[in-house]
Amino acid sequence: MDRIPIGIIGYGYWGPNLVRNFSACPTTQAVAVLDMSPVRRAAAERAFNHIKGVGTLEELIDCGVEGVAIATPVGTHFSLARQCLEHGLHVLVEKPLAASAEEGHALIDLAERYGKVLMVDHTYLFGNPVRRIKQIIENDELGELYYVDSIRINLGLFQQDVNVIWDLAPHDLSIVDYVLGLDPRSISAWGCAHTPSGIEDIAYVNMDYGDHLLANLHVNWMSPVKVRQMIFAGSKKSLIFNELNVTEPIKVYDRGIELGEGPEASRKLQIGYRSGDVWSSFVESREALQTMVAHFGDCIRTGDSPLSDARLGLRVVRYLEAATRSIRAQGGRVVLSNNRHNGDSNGRVERSQLLAHSAGR
Repeated sequence: MDRIPIGIIGYGYWGPNLVRNFSACPTTQAVAVLDMSPVRRAAAERAFNHIKGVGTLEELIDCGVEGVAIATPVGTHFSLARQCLEHGLHVLVEKPLAASAEEGHALIDLAERYGKVLMVDHTYLFGNPVRRIKQIIENDELGELYYVDSIRINLGLFQQDVNVIWDLAPHDLSIVDYVLGLDPRSISAWGCAHTPSGIEDIAYVNMDYGDHLLANLHVNWMSPVKVRQMIFAGSKKSLIFNELNVTEPIKVYDRGIELGEGPEASRKLQIGYRSGDVWSSFVESREALQTMVAHFGDCIRTGDSPLSDARLGLRVVRYLEAATRSIRAQGGRVVLSNNRHNGDSNGRVERSQLLAHSAGR
């Protein structure tokens, strides 16, 4: 079986990882890197002797690529993805999908029009820990979910084009969206900036799902320590996902509260505490990025919809926009529509205007 030739657009932080994994994948082959910097193009050619460095999209297309992986700043995602789709290429975009929901809608329309795969690199969804978490929850091992609490903090790289929510929260938003399979009713967020740029470097995002279920995300570029942890708490048990614990990333705790039975016990708020075993769920070690690039290749061959398709990517962008709006409103709660089922029913006028505008640029 011939390997699918893939071009990588952007050879900064994430680009080398994409080149390595597309080259190692049995069904794909990275053949060229597009980057505006001659220094980075030369670095790619030195690191991978089968790679050709190019400076324009036309040169990349001339290399015979069938798909591209875009690893560039968020503000460039729409323009690059649009051009690639219009040239008949399958597209994988680094998270988030686009800089706005309108841009995301427009890209979905283009992918459908040209019959091409449009996928978002929400890598965590292809990791065995997240897949195992979803399985545990779907098997009702945790019971009724009460809350999700996520902390993603470190002394991080300050971005110039997006705030800390757009930089870090897409990871947790995509995980929560995938694991829960639910739309939040509303979002509120708080954040602040500690540099003259005015770009928020610390933020808290609260998502209300109704039925007594909340998700709270803490993202931070200023923490002296690195923490990557998510808690899924339920009526039966709770689960902690510690990404930094590579040997035991998932632990399930048989600890929680138990309400007294009967109306009298409920009236008197008779609450008991349960303290049971803690056990580690077996998770096979495998690089999530390798699974992700293989999945992209499979979708190109079969025409199947990706696990992290553009509609999931669009939902994440909507959550990011709502969180940003809430910060601007000093934490005001932003009510969301049910976009999981109605995501294609809004924004038709905006999409057509955006496509017309972009075509004229």
